[in-house]
Amino acid sequence: MIDKLVHRHRSLFSLVIFLSFFPTPGLSANSTSPPKVVNIGALFTFNSTIGRVAKVAISGAVNDVNNDSTVLNGTKLVVEMQDTKCNGFDGIIQALQFMEKDVVAILGPQSSVIAHVIAHLANELKVPLLSFSATDPTLTSLEYPFVIQTTQSDLFQMAAIADLIDYYQWKQVVAIYLDDDFGRNGIAALGDKLADRRLKISNRAGIRPGSDRSDITDLLVKLALVESRVIVLHADLGSGLLVFSVANYLGMMSEGYVWIVTDWLSAYLDSILHADEGLMDMIQGVITLRQHTPNSQKKRALVSNWAKLVERENATENIRLNTYGLYAYDTVWLIARALDAYFTNDGNISFSADPKLQKPKNDNGSLHLEAMSVFDGGKMLLDNIQNVSFTGVTGLVQYNDERHLIKPAYDIINIIGTGFRVIGFWSNYSGLSVVSPETLYTRPPNKTWSNQQLHPVIWPGGDTKVPRGWTFAYNGRELRIGVPNRVSYREFVTESRTTGIVSGFCIDVFVAAVNLLPYPVSYSFVPFGNGKENPSYSGLVQKVVSNEIDGAVGDISIVTNRTKVVDFTQPFVGSGLVVLVPMKRQKSDSWAFLQPFTLSMWGITGVFFLLVGVVVWILEHRINEDFRGPPKRQLITVLWFSFSTLFFSHKENTISILGRAVLIIWLFVVLIIQSSYTASLTSILTVQQISTTIHGIEDLQRTDDPIGFQVGSFTENYLVEELGISRSRLKALGTVEAYAEALELGPHHGGVAAIVDERLYVDLFVSTQCNFTIVGSEFTKSGWGFAFPRDSELAVDLSTAILKLSENGDLQRIHNKWFTRSTCSTQTDLLEANQLEFSSFSGLFLICGLACLLALVVYFVILLIQFYKQAHEDETDASSSGSSRLRTPRRSIRGFLSFVDNKDESVNGTPRKSQTGNLSTNGLGIEN
Repeated sequence: MIDKLVHRHRSLFSLVIFLSFFPTPGLSANSTSPPKVVNIGALFTFNSTIGRVAKVAISGAVNDVNNDSTVLNGTKLVVEMQDTKCNGFDGIIQALQFMEKDVVAILGPQSSVIAHVIAHLANELKVPLLSFSATDPTLTSLEYPFVIQTTQSDLFQMAAIADLIDYYQWKQVVAIYLDDDFGRNGIAALGDKLADRRLKISNRAGIRPGSDRSDITDLLVKLALVESRVIVLHADLGSGLLVFSVANYLGMMSEGYVWIVTDWLSAYLDSILHADEGLMDMIQGVITLRQHTPNSQKKRALVSNWAKLVERENATENIRLNTYGLYAYDTVWLIARALDAYFTNDGNISFSADPKLQKPKNDNGSLHLEAMSVFDGGKMLLDNIQNVSFTGVTGLVQYNDERHLIKPAYDIINIIGTGFRVIGFWSNYSGLSVVSPETLYTRPPNKTWSNQQLHPVIWPGGDTKVPRGWTFAYNGRELRIGVPNRVSYREFVTESRTTGIVSGFCIDVFVAAVNLLPYPVSYSFVPFGNGKENPSYSGLVQKVVSNEIDGAVGDISIVTNRTKVVDFTQPFVGSGLVVLVPMKRQKSDSWAFLQPFTLSMWGITGVFFLLVGVVVWILEHRINEDFRGPPKRQLITVLWFSFSTLFFSHKENTISILGRAVLIIWLFVVLIIQSSYTASLTSILTVQQISTTIHGIEDLQRTDDPIGFQVGSFTENYLVEELGISRSRLKALGTVEAYAEALELGPHHGGVAAIVDERLYVDLFVSTQCNFTIVGSEFTKSGWGFAFPRDSELAVDLSTAILKLSENGDLQRIHNKWFTRSTCSTQTDLLEANQLEFSSFSGLFLICGLACLLALVVYFVILLIQFYKQAHEDETDASSSGSSRLRTPRRSIRGFLSFVDNKDESVNGTPRKSQTGNLSTNGLGIEN
């Protein structure tokens, strides 16, 4: 009964112990000179791993401080220690005897749970608490300003564990913890750190304080059935060793398991001289952490003097120094240096009554709360503690703005044989490394993945290969894999109606991927569907969500709403939605030769034929005999020359440079037009034509025609929800025959205008149905994958196996096995022949037109120069001869036209035959 009472009021007992450190208001030292003695309290459990070491370390530090003349300047530091004994009742008795001491600070408490209780009183009475072992990450300076952690917070230890888990690429862990403030808050911090790395705690198992072996057994039996095999143990020594004892009995320390233990285990192993052989056998392969302290001269000196310190304390056990002892030693020096600064700044030791604690007049109780008082210099001393910076046995002791010790680091230890070895280090500066943090601090920070390194580990069971960290949580039973029992496109996946065997392209891919896994997987296929129509794939995925099946294999499209509830493997084939329409071979009529060009194209082409003929005639008329003669002959020449260039059969030769330049450009234009006409006419007379006006999904959105989709597909919801197409327009089709019939009937006879389906189905359809084709391009991009429950490790491993299948060519070979060559003509013959428009050749016509215009401008400029030159010479000759009649044309438009029409005698214009006589012509070029 007494034990139950003590356990129930443990926090109250701890509170009373804390109150014992505070003096009565009347006992104050108000002198401005430093006091002769400064009293410090200490709260911890003497008979514990941490307490036994801390007691020796604190005593040794107090002795060293008092023997150092550079600190406190003659003031003696006295530390009064109280043994909480992990028992609240004994703590109360000890505290009552200790209440009248003048205490300005308290070293401790050792327990994070007790720290939470007395921290509120420390805030009220302004007495700093310096805990060298309370690592709870929630003991923050914001909520508890007078609580100072002189050791590393578990916030950093959990960050180290999270980096360790991420380093070995485990995705989820199991957390076993002591179910108190210390355990819960530590695991909460671990969960946050894992979440930052996109990892998670899959199962949390709390150990009730005081649990016996039976309770631990029940807890571990449940955890043995879960999928994750990576276990993080965050407990105290008693419950932690009991967990290992039960785990060893249950076979949970065997190959495949991973145990990561917080620093309580390393503190225990460091503090004992010889580890029990049975204990070491029980924890083989375990990874534990230890707060890293540099191997400095001060640390070596303390270690070498440790045996003397233990002997001085008359310790009954031969205990060794651990990291908590180092931090306890530095904590004494920390408060000593803070007090030294406090006294230097004229601080004095004085206390005053707290009005909140005054006893009411009508209160006849025996609890004298008024005996407690407020430390007047508490805030000033707290500031001095935060600003202290010195090098101790643990390294540099200095606080950052969040009041954490700077440069947190941990040793990562692997338990092997009768001892352990350090496999690496973790620091908040550079993450995981095989190089000591002190060396890394001299280099730029580097937390990149390639820079993270650890030495090899021997895991539980003696395995040197990194465990995959999970196993099937199915207790040896087969995995139930759901497969769609398809009615159409049975090449992908279906159940045989006679044998009941499930086969298909998707099944072969799954079997091949499973065979590549580094572990055996037992499974059986569970058909889904009634066998009369294609099943709902969303319904199949929902069965995975509800745990009716363990996974789904088949032609399952990876779409957004499904990825929210299940995990998919890497897509083993790409796919997307396309539009399928009918086509037919059109019969050509007697006017088919006019179809390649539009009416405007025909008209503009004809105009340019005449334009080029006229331009060449103008450029050649004065110098080329082929372009001279009677008007009728010249008109015929222009027309013949123009249209004969279409076949490159013109007989007239061109003499002028401008004429030849225009003709060369025009012949190039004619070549392009002729080739395009020939190709277009060939296409019109030979290819099959699409019989609808649907050329893509955009045309379907603009019309009200019915649209077909495959039964059970996600296409229906996509068209309605994403594209806004009315559901009344959609028609479900379940077989290949239904596809063909609906497209042939068309939208006006009970069929559909087009079918929207995934590319893989449509490709298989058109490979045997030659009267249909795909129009437009894929308007969605997705793929097919296998579905498994969320956070399934099997999905991850199968994804890796599918990538291997793709890389080694097996995936393509499986595809070729199920999908043979098409029996229809190639899709390159199934083009839509469009009429050629003027816009397609506008650039060519523009170049030709500009060439004609430029040639004419140059030609007429030359003629004007020649005309004026000739007129000037004629006038000069007439003036010198005294003739009253000008034999040259006058300087007028009529004279210029006559000059243009006349033949230029200076040029030989008989390219084909020599002239035997001179012909005289009139002004219009008509022979006389």
